[in-house]
Amino acid sequence: MPWGLKRFQEARCLHFLTFSCYQRAPLLAAPRARDVFEQTLERARRWYGFYVCGYVVMPEHVHLLLSEPERAKLSVALQMLKQNVARQLREPEGGSFWQPRYYDFCVWSQKKRIEKLRYMHRNPVRRGLVASPEGWQWSSAPRKVHKKRGLQPPEAVPLPPPIANAMIRP
Repeated sequence: MPWGLKRFQEARCLHFLTFSCYQRAPLLAAPRARDVFEQTLERARRWYGFYVCGYVVMPEHVHLLLSEPERAKLSVALQMLKQNVARQLREPEGGSFWQPRYYDFCVWSQKKRIEKLRYMHRNPVRRGLVASPEGWQWSSAPRKVHKKRGLQPPEAVPLPPPIANAMIRP
């Protein structure tokens, strides 16, 4: 970890995470790749017991707004998520799929939570991929898409009280 960088894990807060594909290559550009990421995220969520408050899968990076896992440190859950996605999508000759490390911002207030959700959901619109956040189906913005695909809607997962209080909808 770089000098001076501190990670606040096990702080009972939400974490706004960003991580990128290797050299920012669009390794998640294909719909199938984004589907694989979503399915793997759902398996990791169930296995580690974290709450997905929001997410967006872009062609070359991912934003997540998560609670801390119940059954491991956040870094371990994220490592397993990235490894499992890479195993499924990496080319046969190997090579790196993800950039090492990730950006982690602790979200302590409802104001910051709303700010981060809006930022991530508007990302596909800013990039010109869709006209509205609900149009990007690899995101938590279109709630109906989650139910249609059989994914667990993020609001269905119970939270410990300090986090649940931060989940009040805008």
